[in-house]
Amino acid sequence: MYRALVIAAVCAAMLAAGPSFGRERKIRPPAVPGGEAVTVIKAQNACFAETLGVTGVLLPRAEILVRPDQEGLQISQVLVDIGDTVKSGQTLAQLTRPEGQPGPAPAPTLVQASAAGVILRRAAIVGTMASARSEPLFVLVAQGDLEVSAEVSAKDLARVTPGQVAKVKIIGVGELPGWVRFVSTAVDPATQQGEVRVFVGANPALRVGTFARATVTLGQSCGIVIPLSAVLYGTEGAVVQVVRDQHVETHAVTVGLASEGKVQIGKGLSESDLVVVRAGAFLRDGDPVRAVLTEQATASK
Repeated sequence: MYRALVIAAVCAAMLAAGPSFGRERKIRPPAVPGGEAVTVIKAQNACFAETLGVTGVLLPRAEILVRPDQEGLQISQVLVDIGDTVKSGQTLAQLTRPEGQPGPAPAPTLVQASAAGVILRRAAIVGTMASARSEPLFVLVAQGDLEVSAEVSAKDLARVTPGQVAKVKIIGVGELPGWVRFVSTAVDPATQQGEVRVFVGANPALRVGTFARATVTLGQSCGIVIPLSAVLYGTEGAVVQVVRDQHVETHAVTVGLASEGKVQIGKGLSESDLVVVRAGAFLRDGDPVRAVLTEQATASK
């Protein structure tokens, strides 16, 4: 009788256990030690180019005005037109004495280019009288060289010096190299702006009067650089979150130049500090975290 009672108790226990009886119980993995995983990057020293963007129009670097040497002569032939490239000494037009004047007809007088260039304007018309006191017969762009003429504020003008390299973007042409050739020594009293000229050179695709934008390299600034996405802005300014001893530290920083998703930090960080790549309000000062180091930060703010 006692044995039957024991067997019945065992059977009841098995029925209560249900279908899970005889299988291993599911065990949850232990919590990640050190807290939540965050992606970090080492702060590094790098250099940024400090630039200034200016907008202006393309103008000739120098113009050559062609006028006749003698008065009282008539234009008998015009040999060039606007846009033509001419050489130094090339004949541009011929002048003769008007018909009906007494005496034998003299040899034609030649109007020649004093230097090589491109014909920008032409006032010479066959049959009209040529005079040194009138509008020039031809205006040449010396050597075909053009440059960007831009107005710059007095504050920025002080940072621009001749010889600084530049990149010039022109609609329909693309980007061309250039350099600062001229910086005005005076500013307009009304606008507080002065002229800067960025030399581009000769290019058949360029047209006088076209709008252009030049980016002038003023110098280079070096320092600690981190991803722009790592910077948070609050009521007290910019801050960056750093992981040290597996805990979050919040550092107040001064922000400098920014370029291509990266920013330069003036104060508040040291080289090799582990910076949280994508900072956010979900992390607080002192939170335990597990740092996951990455070589490049692909996130940008």
